[in-house]
Amino acid sequence: MKVAVMGAGSIGGYFGGMLARGGHNVTLIARGKNLAAIHREGLIMQTEAGRFTVPCSATDRPSEVGPVDLALLTTKTYHNADAVPAMAPMIGPDTAVLCLQNGIDSYLPLVEAFPDATALPGAAYIEAGRGGPGVVTQAGDIVRIVTGSIRGSDPSHQERAKAICAAFREAGVPAEAEDDIAVTLWTKFLFITTMAGTTSLAREYLRDLLPRPEWHRIIVGCMTEIEAAGRASGVDLSPTIVADTLNYMESAKGAMSASMHADQLAGRPMELEALNGAVVRAGDSAGVPTPINAVIYAALKPYAEGAG
Repeated sequence: MKVAVMGAGSIGGYFGGMLARGGHNVTLIARGKNLAAIHREGLIMQTEAGRFTVPCSATDRPSEVGPVDLALLTTKTYHNADAVPAMAPMIGPDTAVLCLQNGIDSYLPLVEAFPDATALPGAAYIEAGRGGPGVVTQAGDIVRIVTGSIRGSDPSHQERAKAICAAFREAGVPAEAEDDIAVTLWTKFLFITTMAGTTSLAREYLRDLLPRPEWHRIIVGCMTEIEAAGRASGVDLSPTIVADTLNYMESAKGAMSASMHADQLAGRPMELEALNGAVVRAGDSAGVPTPINAVIYAALKPYAEGAG
């Protein structure tokens, strides 16, 4: 496949690098020192399977790439206003566009911008980071992509999702296409949004908050609101989703951190609109009150664009 990755950071770099290592024609859309390093040395991947270098094409000009078979959108959601229009030269009527961003509605700008393409929501499960310009790191034994067609879309979109997942699996990345991707998106969303919102509001880590009764109630309440908003939006979530997610949080024993919390502490922009802001919007649309998420959203909004 001819593949382009819009956002060659940690997640985009890893999945794009794995596809390139698997023999696909991959171009990374990068910039600055990251782009220069990839041009100079290739993409360096430090993973649980070892350290290796992948020769990848890279550019900061999507117009040089032309239409591709598969485009991955892996930028932070607050870059979508610029990133999605910039993808236009790479998107043709036969292109599948896979959104691997946080959130339940982050893929919608792709649907609006490229109505003739196959827009696929997706969820990425991975602990990845940047080890410097041109270096992607991956830790832990959880690496997985889940995608699937949008409810009510052309049936061919689900077949396309299955073919893309097969390509990922052949490249060494576990991937599966689900018939109801909304359940997957909301299940991950409930966990990520609760962890990100509460730790950013408290400016502390989840391991510090969970043992405190007052914060334990807020964490459970935040998840319960998201569950209610999801069900009212027509998503068939597991009846034990809150208990299961809480058990997962408590069993992790401090091994988890939220990127939004890290961005806040560093004075960087935050994905507030795609996370707690999306809960408030979904609740308003479905007629479900979300007071805890509304407070988190209101309190953090002045800092959403970063420190300067």
